[in-house]
Amino acid sequence: MHCPYCRGTDTRVLDSRVADDGGSIRRRRTCSSCSKRFTTIEQMQLTVLKRSGATEPFTREKAVAGVRKACKGRPVTEDQLACLGQAVEDALRLSGAAEIPAHEVGLAILGPLRELDEVAYLRFASVYRAFESADDFEDEIAKLRADRPAVHAEPQPTG
Repeated sequence: MHCPYCRGTDTRVLDSRVADDGGSIRRRRTCSSCSKRFTTIEQMQLTVLKRSGATEPFTREKAVAGVRKACKGRPVTEDQLACLGQAVEDALRLSGAAEIPAHEVGLAILGPLRELDEVAYLRFASVYRAFESADDFEDEIAKLRADRPAVHAEPQPTG
């Protein structure tokens, strides 16, 4: 670890704590050369295993970029997309795996997107699940309708 002040390499850890979210470790360090203190944060690197067998670091922006295309023309804000990206990353980190198949990233996106906007969900699902016909859309729409909470009809006045 290089000291950010003098670039010395002889640093010592004074204190280590798990950060609030549990996904990172905060370390308080001191430099033996200049005696200054600084903080580092260590975070688990999520890696995505692609279908080709190649791996790449998970980036929230790449996940959100695909969702952004599905949300084009829909009443979805950038803030909502950012929250969705955070929810997806949190879900992947909570899985405890350091390497996640690309398929699992898509699955992690579907749930929050469905809650955010059903039309965008259908668009994303149609590409992600490789819909081949209108029947595939109809089946997915039927599932959406079946999973909606039942809406109770207003009681009619009597008399």
